[in-house]
Amino acid sequence: MGHPSPNEPEIRLPAEPSDVERPYVLPPSPRPVPVTRHVVLFIVTFMTTTLVGAEFYASFLTGLDANATSTLPSWPWLLLGGLWFSVSVLAILGIHEFGHYFACKYYRVDASLPYFLPMPVPFLMPGTLGAVIRIRQPIASKLQFFDIGIAGPIAGFLVVIPVLVLGMSLSNVVTLPPDFNGTNFNEPLLFQFVEKLFFPSVHNGQTINLHPAGWAAWWGLLATALNLCPAGQLDGGHVSYAVFGRASSKITIGVAACLIGLTAYSLLVLHTPSYLLWTVLLLIMLFVMGPHHPRTLDEEQPLDHTRLWLAAFAAIMLIVSFTPIPISLLTTGR
Repeated sequence: MGHPSPNEPEIRLPAEPSDVERPYVLPPSPRPVPVTRHVVLFIVTFMTTTLVGAEFYASFLTGLDANATSTLPSWPWLLLGGLWFSVSVLAILGIHEFGHYFACKYYRVDASLPYFLPMPVPFLMPGTLGAVIRIRQPIASKLQFFDIGIAGPIAGFLVVIPVLVLGMSLSNVVTLPPDFNGTNFNEPLLFQFVEKLFFPSVHNGQTINLHPAGWAAWWGLLATALNLCPAGQLDGGHVSYAVFGRASSKITIGVAACLIGLTAYSLLVLHTPSYLLWTVLLLIMLFVMGPHHPRTLDEEQPLDHTRLWLAAFAAIMLIVSFTPIPISLLTTGR
C-alpha cells in the first residue's frame, strides 16, 4: 500500500475491529470560519421555501376547490402559513447535515457548516435543492466513512417522523372534483403507514388534503431516500463501501442503471420527469469521480456488529422512504 510521506498524517490502525473507534489522525490546522455565506444562503433558502409553503398553505385552505380562492387570506397571512412548510423542511435538511458535521467534529475531520441551497426559480417545489457540508480533508478510515455517512440520514429521519405525524394530524379528507386533472404525489411506505393511522378509510373519489407540514415530511422522505442510494459518494455510497468494500462499485453501477430505467419509464410512459434531475446529477458525479469509492488503508477490516446493525437500519430507512415513481398524473375521469 506504500508509506505515508513526511507531510501526510500518519494513520495507525489497531489489530481488532473493536479497537478501531477513533483512528489516530493529526488534528486539522485551525482556520477561520466565515459564516456570512452560510447565513445568506440560509436566509435566501428560507425565503424560497416559505414562498412554496405559502402555495401549499393556500392549496390546503381551498381543499382543491377552485372557487374557494376568493376566500383566501392576504399574502402576509399565507406567508405566515407557509412557515409550517419552510421551518419543517429546513429542520429536516439542517439536522441531516449537522449529523454529518458533528460526526466530522468527533473524528476531528475538517468540515464546513451546512450550505443551504435555494431553488433558483421561485415557486418551484420544494424551494430548495437541499443542503451540503464541505469536507476539507481526506477521510482516513472505513469506519469514519461509515459513521460520517450514516449520521446524517439517521438524524434527519428522526426529525421526519414527528413532522410527518404532525402534518398528518392537521390534514383532512376532501372529495376530488369531477374530471379532475392534476399531479399525484405517490407515497412511500412510511407515509402510507402514518396516513392509515389517521385516515383508515379513504373512499374512491377522495384524497388526503395534506397540510404543509405533511408536504415537508414527503419531501424529507424523498431526500432521505436519494441520499441513502448506495452509489458513489452519496451517504448510502459511504455505507455501502464500509460494508462491501470494493464490491460497492458494482452496486453503484447497478443503482445508476436502475435510476436510468426509472427515469426512462417515467418520461416515456407516465410523461413525468420523476428522478430526471437526480439521475443526471448522479451520472455527472460518476463521470467526474468514477464509480469506485475512495479507498482506505483498512479496506479489508470488517465492521463490528453494531455498525452492521446500523447498516441494516439504513437499508430499512431507504425502503420505507423510497417511492419508485414519486410524481405522476392523476385524473378522476368522472
